[in-house]
Amino acid sequence: MDFLSAESKLLSLETSKWAEGFSFLAGIDEVGRGPLAGPVVAAAVAFPKDAQIPLVNDSKQLTEEKRRSLYDAIIAVPGVQYAIAIVDETKIDEINILQATHLAMRQAVEQLKNVDFLLVDGRPVPNLQHPSLAVVKGDSKSASIAAASILAKVYRDEMMDEFAVKYPEYGFAEHKGYGTAKHLVALKEHGVCPIHRKTFGPVRDIIDPPPEQLTFF
Repeated sequence: MDFLSAESKLLSLETSKWAEGFSFLAGIDEVGRGPLAGPVVAAAVAFPKDAQIPLVNDSKQLTEEKRRSLYDAIIAVPGVQYAIAIVDETKIDEINILQATHLAMRQAVEQLKNVDFLLVDGRPVPNLQHPSLAVVKGDSKSASIAAASILAKVYRDEMMDEFAVKYPEYGFAEHKGYGTAKHLVALKEHGVCPIHRKTFGPVRDIIDPPPEQLTFF
């Protein structure tokens, strides 16, 4: 297993915050904002200052095999704190996807016992319980955020693989719930299943289409 060097650009944000006197920095990221089905999943990861951190990267830049290997390496780092939070499709429909994403991020952080600063991927998240810095494309700029992105991605993908067994007609193992052409065809052919997000356009239109869309042929 390869590790990040102390001079890595992926540790620059962590290093600067440690120099300011913070001791326990957690990176936060989420996956699953865009799919038509399944939950949104957030993860939070806090590495000790002196940890040997695996050679992480933005989860979208990694193969499935590499993400799985890094997942195991991240959670095996001595002294690491990590947590995963899930907000399901029912709650997403109830409060909207942006609020659900923020909720998942807050819930992940709340599971960590020793944290004094947060590095958040993307835009600011309201009502976090610690000081924070929002970092656009943070999963390519912070080791902590990159690690969180890997944990969230692997965890959600495995959930969607399980849903693929339960609802085989939709191909969830292939597209993970995103609105691919294959998924849209299956949605029209089979209708919605319990894990579809009913407030998302293509799904909502199947449930309650406007009059001019009642016929698909």
